[in-house]
Amino acid sequence: MTKKRITIERTFDAPIEDVWELWTTKEGIESWWGPDGFVVTVRKIDLRPGGDMEYAMTAVGGDQIAFMKKSGMPLSADHRLTYVEIVHHVRLVYSHQVDFIPSVEPYDAGTMVEFHPSASGVRLVLTIDAMHDENWTKMAVMGWESELAKLAKVLEV
Repeated sequence: MTKKRITIERTFDAPIEDVWELWTTKEGIESWWGPDGFVVTVRKIDLRPGGDMEYAMTAVGGDQIAFMKKSGMPLSADHRLTYVEIVHHVRLVYSHQVDFIPSVEPYDAGTMVEFHPSASGVRLVLTIDAMHDENWTKMAVMGWESELAKLAKVLEV
């Protein structure tokens, strides 16, 4: 069975080196990763095929804290993704372990990030696997929309 995929595109008025660095370094990831109301602490990043990134995502916003408590989820959760493909300044592909949803068996969700230089900067194409149901898929897309807005703000500085 082929998984449903969702694609989100954004263009950033920034050099490809800057956009790439924000996706591939501890400092870069911590500056924008995580939807509004969450902060991320990268514990490990091994940027190579087969390497992992381990991080903690912590709810810090009032609405996010309330959602986590209502859902029976901890305010801070450890996450792991495994890099599948890395082509410098071109593409990142990784598998993210989804093991944080109560009453849902853990599963892997794939993500591909493509970096396309353009006249106006970098066109980023993010392709994600759908989650286990429509509601969680909708929340994942909303989360990525929020994260990409945070990435744009970091690149404006």
